[in-house]
Amino acid sequence: MAESTEVADQRPVRGDLREEGRQPPAAPDRARSQQAKKRSVRARVLAGLAVVALAAFAWWLYARHFEETDDAQIDGDITAVSPRVAGTMVAVHVVDHQQVKQGDLLFELDPTDLEVAVAQARAAVAQAEAAYQAENPSVAITETSNRASVSAAEDEVQNARADLSAAQHELSQAEAQNRLAQLQLQRAKQLLASNTVSQADYDQRVSAADVARANVEAARQRVAQKQSRVDTAETRLRETRQNAPRQLVSREAALQVRKANLGVAQAQLKQAELNLGYAKITAPASGVLGRKSVNVGERVQPGQQLVPLTQTGALWVTANFRETQIELMKPGQKATVHVDAIDRDYNGVVESFAGATGSRYSLLPPENASGNYVKVVQRIPVRIRLDPGQPEMERLRPGMSVEPKVRVR
Repeated sequence: MAESTEVADQRPVRGDLREEGRQPPAAPDRARSQQAKKRSVRARVLAGLAVVALAAFAWWLYARHFEETDDAQIDGDITAVSPRVAGTMVAVHVVDHQQVKQGDLLFELDPTDLEVAVAQARAAVAQAEAAYQAENPSVAITETSNRASVSAAEDEVQNARADLSAAQHELSQAEAQNRLAQLQLQRAKQLLASNTVSQADYDQRVSAADVARANVEAARQRVAQKQSRVDTAETRLRETRQNAPRQLVSREAALQVRKANLGVAQAQLKQAELNLGYAKITAPASGVLGRKSVNVGERVQPGQQLVPLTQTGALWVTANFRETQIELMKPGQKATVHVDAIDRDYNGVVESFAGATGSRYSLLPPENASGNYVKVVQRIPVRIRLDPGQPEMERLRPGMSVEPKVRVR
């Protein structure tokens, strides 16, 4: 009875297994199955680790050829458009953020005052030209007059010397006659002592000797007068020869002054005409305008900023690399620049390095000698020139964030 009860208790179990469609596994098969599963999981993990290691090694091999940073932005020249002359704004031809080309008319100033200045400058030029033309012949006239004065002085000297020579000849004659008269007087004295001649003849000889002596004195006075005239004429000739160049130089200097005044007047006229042209303010370069700060009717002064102009035709990238990244970097290396705003990559070339770190160019550079020193990795601004002719470069604007990557190996 007991045996039949155990058999009866086992039958339902076999019936249940048959109903479920499977046989109860043996204990050794189940253990082998679990071990196989563990080995499979371990193999997959090891394979995954190997793939990750290979990928990391491949990435390292690739990344070691590049240096990149996200501390970079697009840079460009921003020009402050300003007037060159003072005036009142009469017309504004632009709006904010307008794209303009070089030479486009932006603003206009009231030209009335400038036109008056041009008229005054033209009148000053005409006056200076008249003064120059009036002074110009005086040089030739003075030169001719000087030559005539020198020639007249030379003629006077020659005439005075001729008169002196004649007076000296007359003196020689008078002295010869005087010697003859004195000899005749001496002979008359001897003859009168021997009663050879009469008293009347002797008196006549005395009178002739006195006349000859007087003629000699008169001739000597004439020679002295002629000599004085010669000296005066020679002095006048020397003075004329000395003063003639001085007068000519003075006239030429006066003419140069007139010419210089004319040049100054012409320069002032040119400046006045330029100022009149400056009444129309044009774009100094092509680009995009910023926000204008002037309206019609306002008074502006030279140098006052009217509107900023961003020159979008020549842009570059300023990348602030860590000082530990520039060991292998040098100008001429190729670079790739990713622009976040338009999700595009642009090619470029490393152009130059800054002369100092960015902190040195700041308004308040750090002072490491204060004693509170903390070593901080500095950044060096690197200029990257973008290759021209790439697509959608007209969409780039200074200040956009970019991520440059420089190939260093």
